[in-house]
Amino acid sequence: MRLTAGQTSDHIGAKLIYPALPAGAKTLIGDKGYDSDEFRQALHAKGIQPCIPPRAGRRSPADFCKTLYKQRHKVEIMFGRLKDWRRVATRYDRCAHTYFSAICIAATVIYYLNQ
Repeated sequence: MRLTAGQTSDHIGAKLIYPALPAGAKTLIGDKGYDSDEFRQALHAKGIQPCIPPRAGRRSPADFCKTLYKQRHKVEIMFGRLKDWRRVATRYDRCAHTYFSAICIAATVIYYLNQ
């Protein structure tokens, strides 16, 4: 996991996590913020099939599996559950390491309660 600044675009954040992607990953499901030729080529070079819908203004739209993309709701549900924690949603903590710790604690409790 990587914590970036709030104003950082998804594309820049993807460049930061790219080296940490697991070697056995077959598919990466992402939203339109990750749609760039550079990121798609990097994923293909690592043997990962991107499932990213094209941006609206893209000249040559890339293909993606709509059925597989529907699984992305699981990630969105997790973000919604994290935002139920007021401390995480409003970012009370000024230090990045403290805020990241709060996110990790909240994610652990959410996981434990959903077992």
